[in-house]
Amino acid sequence: MFKAMARKYFGTDGIRGRANAFPVTPEFAMKIGQAAGIAFQRGDHRHRVMIGKDTRLSGYMIEYALVAGFTSVGMDVLLVGPMPTPAVAMLTRSMRADLGVMISASHNPFDDNGIKLFAPDGYKLSDEVEHAIEDLLDEDLTRRLAASRMLGRAKRIDDAQARYIEFAKRTLPRNMELGGLRIVVDCANGASYKVAPAALWELGADVVTIGNEPDGFNINDECGSTHPAALVAKVKEVRADIGIALDGDADRVLIVDEKGQIVDGDQLMAVVAQSWLEDGRLSAPGIVATIMSNLGLERFLAGLGLSLARTPVGDRYVLEHMREHGFNVGGEQSGHIILSDYSTTGDGLVAALQVLAVVKKMGRSVSEVCHLFEPLPQILKNVRFKGGKPLENSSVVTAIDDAKARLGSNGRLVIRPSGTEPVIRVMAEGDDRALVETVVDEIVAAVTKAAA
Repeated sequence: MFKAMARKYFGTDGIRGRANAFPVTPEFAMKIGQAAGIAFQRGDHRHRVMIGKDTRLSGYMIEYALVAGFTSVGMDVLLVGPMPTPAVAMLTRSMRADLGVMISASHNPFDDNGIKLFAPDGYKLSDEVEHAIEDLLDEDLTRRLAASRMLGRAKRIDDAQARYIEFAKRTLPRNMELGGLRIVVDCANGASYKVAPAALWELGADVVTIGNEPDGFNINDECGSTHPAALVAKVKEVRADIGIALDGDADRVLIVDEKGQIVDGDQLMAVVAQSWLEDGRLSAPGIVATIMSNLGLERFLAGLGLSLARTPVGDRYVLEHMREHGFNVGGEQSGHIILSDYSTTGDGLVAALQVLAVVKKMGRSVSEVCHLFEPLPQILKNVRFKGGKPLENSSVVTAIDDAKARLGSNGRLVIRPSGTEPVIRVMAEGDDRALVETVVDEIVAAVTKAAA
């Protein structure tokens, strides 16, 4: 079910690469706009596309190239500027656009960029649609261009930020506000640098903001959910009740409690699952996470009578399973939390608001609310390889089989090639840290030798 069709240009989350190098060049971005515009012109109405971006320097280049591509095939363009990925998905749906585009490389450094596409319903594209667009990208599209009088127009949407802020605020329970809470929010110098602090302040919180001075180069630079040390320090400095760390496009979140302890996506999913179970809001008796989520989460959920369905790494697989089986809570350990009652993709701000709702409802500290289970020792190591299939080597297979037998029912082993680089990831977890470290080291040694 989760086996993805091979794609030529699309990865697990859009088309991504180094800015101004193929495939993230203005020439190819323009053709992506043409191909996607052609693919989504269905019916005889005037078609339009919603385009948002994060704060990378290359966003200007990609944005205008996409505008040229879409307008050249007769699509009108709505530009919203720097906005979170989930905001673009929401606006695509609420403003009845035929297509949504987010220009972002998420948590990557500034010199990367990417193009994510959303269908009219706000969901990411299926493999079949991505294949159709890839087929068009390999065609000569000059004969598919619009006639002169049918060219598209482009305009900026001035109230897009206010629309998203109001949407996010409405995800809190009716009549609940955040008065009495001091919140530090780290916007990663990214797409949420205006909307996240504004939403929290309008809800009544005392807000301290960091990572809100983007300059085109500093997105995710020693800040945000991938570098939470700055947030930890600020929470302690201002004696905040909670810290919220978003990533560059604000589709993932990590929390820092009042003691400066980091709370990952597994704990956040546990908080939401338990709260929604008590409120009768879970649409299925469990949640969806990936193979990387900690066994401690699975055991905690089992104690509540809930299941943990596991998928391959990647939010698209989590969401696919949620939609197919009727779950409304899912996500990744990295903080990509999908709450489908509200969003069609991960939304860091909305996930944080759900945690804050539990804090307010219970009247307890964040450290008490957000540490529901003790994670099992989990060790992850990467082995780079130049080519071949080292995982099929007999010595590697033997090492893996031996590790599984030694861990037994008290542990878990996950070995997988990376989808983005020539790396094999070896992860093990279990009750016995020494055993976990030993089996990981033995498998890494076998893979390293086989890959030499």
